[in-house]
Amino acid sequence: MGAEIIQVDVIIPTQTKYLELIGQLGEQIVQKIDTFAADKDTLAYHLNLVLTEATANAIKHAHHNNPEDTVKIAIHIQDDAINIKVYDHGPGFDLQAVLSPDFDQPKEHGMGLFFIRTLMDSVAYIRTEDGNVLEIIKYLRPTGAKPTCS
Repeated sequence: MGAEIIQVDVIIPTQTKYLELIGQLGEQIVQKIDTFAADKDTLAYHLNLVLTEATANAIKHAHHNNPEDTVKIAIHIQDDAINIKVYDHGPGFDLQAVLSPDFDQPKEHGMGLFFIRTLMDSVAYIRTEDGNVLEIIKYLRPTGAKPTCS
């Protein structure tokens, strides 16, 4: 039998009241991954944080809190990876130009991309004709697999 695949697509209005729902969705999905051998509670927390931050950024920056617009979140899970895509229709930004926060003079905002980059394995931002996509990947080890050293 092949690998189990989980695919969840959600479209929400660009309103921050839906952020908790998106984070909880990530937590619940992690609990359904049979092939993940490590700490599911930690991964669930990380996925909640990443989904919440990525969606909040799309709502606040791409759509300027325009409640008429929407954000699409696609979560695709296979045995070896979680692939998250957050779609928006905003002006876009240069992911490489976003610097790490200044921990000597911390600010209340501006930590979202730092958390996403720190907790996930791959982060890319792609501009397309139809909008923008923030693609986030977390690689998983199958049950019983030993980590490989580089």
